[in-house]
Amino acid sequence: MPGEALTRHEREVIKAGIRAGRSNSAIARELDRAPSTIGREITRNRGRSNYDAERAEKQAVQNRRRPKQARLEADPELAVYIAERLQLRDSPTTISIELKRQVHGRQALISPECIYQAIYNKRGLDKHARNCLHLRRRKRKPRNHGRAKHYSHPLGNYQTVHERPPAAADRSEIGHLEGDLITGSYNRSALITVFDRASRRCWIQRTANKSADAVFDALIALFDRIPATARKTLTWDQGSELARWAELAHRIGIDIYICDKNSPWQRPTNENGNAFIRRYVGNGTNLNLIPTNHLAWIEHRINTTPRRIHHWQTALTIYDQLIVH
Repeated sequence: MPGEALTRHEREVIKAGIRAGRSNSAIARELDRAPSTIGREITRNRGRSNYDAERAEKQAVQNRRRPKQARLEADPELAVYIAERLQLRDSPTTISIELKRQVHGRQALISPECIYQAIYNKRGLDKHARNCLHLRRRKRKPRNHGRAKHYSHPLGNYQTVHERPPAAADRSEIGHLEGDLITGSYNRSALITVFDRASRRCWIQRTANKSADAVFDALIALFDRIPATARKTLTWDQGSELARWAELAHRIGIDIYICDKNSPWQRPTNENGNAFIRRYVGNGTNLNLIPTNHLAWIEHRINTTPRRIHHWQTALTIYDQLIVH
């Protein structure tokens, strides 16, 4: 019965269990409840020595009738601060963690779920806050888990993603990268994004257009920013913009692997990272008009945002730790 309120009968069982000297865990097993549920029930009703089932039931009924004020309704100043952070395209999780750590000079304890509830239930944050969320809808696409195949393709006789070394697949070391393009309005502008699989560190590079020559030049410039020891493999999709992959591999000293057709989940780090970038670069944007210093700010913001996958350390912190080993 997880999530359901305790009944009067259950409170009588708790009272009898206390009188019999049984532990919270033993009472919980009898009621098929979590031990923590039993512990909280006893604590908020004067402890084991004074627990009274009838009084506890009356108090519970009274509490259910009492209107509860949402956290951000009770703290309008905090609500304004969170609304401003959402406008900057920070996620509720990032806001929660940075408030806890007092990253921007303000400290508060509020869970990501509490922020989401305020957004969707309009209790403390207005309806416009929802438009600031990264994902307003979730739609799963079917995945085609096929065997490793070699394709006849304009890219030529390339290596497939299934041939990557184990260290690339298991994220045990830095230097194994995933790359892709983010396209702008009418596909007339583009950014190259590259992510390190182990640390999730990101690099963003503008490209003049989506042609193979322009992408080649932009990738050369991007890889000039990555130490040679951290350039081991690059995974890309089957886009024709990487037609000069063999020349690129020789030029920068990296092994390049190509994904199966229509298989974006084979580059999960890049796909998730690009979705992060889209918080700051909306669909339909002319990417040529974005100032270079703003692209640098986006890259820095992504690399210095605490990540759940890293136990709330940043991608840049993990990258710096791994690159010295």
